Amino acid sequence: MANTKTVKDYIRTIPDFPKPGIMFRDVTTLFSDPRGFRICIDQLLSPYAGMRIDKVVGLEARGFILGGAVAHQLSVGFVPIRKKGKLPGKTIEQAYTLEYGEEIMEVHDDAILAGEKILVVDDLLATGGTAEAGIKLIERMGGEVISAAFVVDLPELGGRARLAGMGIDTHWLCEFEGE
Repeated sequence: MANTKTVKDYIRTIPDFPKPGIMFRDVTTLFSDPRGFRICIDQLLSPYAGMRIDKVVGLEARGFILGGAVAHQLSVGFVPIRKKGKLPGKTIEQAYTLEYGEEIMEVHDDAILAGEKILVVDDLLATGGTAEAGIKLIERMGGEVISAAFVVDLPELGGRARLAGMGIDTHWLCEFEGE
């Protein structure tokens, strides 16, 4: 009998993490399964077949795992966007708000060239704050975000609508209701 598991089937849910009432969608179980990880990367790539993509940007931290694999499959460069203080060279930064405060993302100031076509990759789209900060950094350097791809979308938290309001096309592999 053929394996009919979907990407969603490989994702573990951990209740009450990092705080009571949150249902944490853990993609590490997806990453650790070779078949699940292959399905995930293939499905993340699928909508972009034949499109010009110059670089893949991965958002800290699980976006590095996914983005690196996607960039490898596309034979393009990979650019990490990290939390403040993690990159050694000259950077530009973008602040964004979280439920519990403010965070700052950074990218090397020479990582993206004006006119490059960029695919943004991360594991999960919730409120869209991290993705928005990453997209703003890319746009400030003159890069053009062609799309943002995620493994999981949490539609009730509004991230997809937030990115659509910025004119960003989004692609996701599965949805979970709630937080």
